[in-house]
Amino acid sequence: SLAAWSLVKSYAFSRRWANLDLPRITREEFGLDALELVSLFFENPSLVYLRRLRQNAEQHGVRIVRIMVDDEGNMAAVDKAERMQASLAHRRWIDAAHYLGCTDIRANLRGGLPDWKKDKDLVKRGGESFRHLLDYARTANVGVIVETHGGASSHPDILTSLMKEVNDPHFGILIDLINISREVDYEQGLRQMLPFAKGISVHPVWRREGADPGFPIGRALKICVEMGYRGYWGIESSFGPPMKVMPRFAPGQVTPLPMPDGVTEEQLWRDDLKGVKLTQDILKKTVFRNA
Repeated sequence: SLAAWSLVKSYAFSRRWANLDLPRITREEFGLDALELVSLFFENPSLVYLRRLRQNAEQHGVRIVRIMVDDEGNMAAVDKAERMQASLAHRRWIDAAHYLGCTDIRANLRGGLPDWKKDKDLVKRGGESFRHLLDYARTANVGVIVETHGGASSHPDILTSLMKEVNDPHFGILIDLINISREVDYEQGLRQMLPFAKGISVHPVWRREGADPGFPIGRALKICVEMGYRGYWGIESSFGPPMKVMPRFAPGQVTPLPMPDGVTEEQLWRDDLKGVKLTQDILKKTVFRNA
């Protein structure tokens, strides 16, 4: 599947495409038939807008697998009212995912003490919030998954403890392969989380063709296959020189960010396409070589 964040540079700095274009791009540029959307790219998630998005997906034979949800509050906030409000804020994305035929939404484990290692109740609070959200999601037959996404959420012990705390078949982990904590043995941490995996984010950072992607990509993919992972492989890649500042923008923001020095809109677009295609090649050689 194409994870829409792979194309973030050409979106954030030039608006080369809009969210409604992604089904066509998924099919025509990459020959893929599955798409993972990002909530920040939704210009106006009204029913009319969602209907157009669903029609575009149907027209191009693309399944919308999930919505990656960001900036909807802290699911592990110390204050209960704050984390319950975060759970409620995610409900509109459950509704959108249900309408679009998605398997799940991706939420984040956010909140807690500044030093999460000293936060003894982090998992307990997060578990309470996610159970509250799952009570709603279950009625729509939509799952909820948590990504390895920095801080506490990148540590296998925290995420596997959260899975056991919630103990719900509609709950799982989206393993972003580049975001496993460096404090643990990489392979051991990956193996620890894989029994709970409901998605894999294949997230190499290609500085140039043939460069180190940032994690042992070939070995990681083989471990996933060996341990029986059978789901979508989300291509969430990037290509080209590192950005001095990661693109940040408000949901549905219309105005592009200022163009980085020394690059053109066309170059950003080509780099985004290149990153996806390099990752496709790795997947074909490693996971789908006998397909």
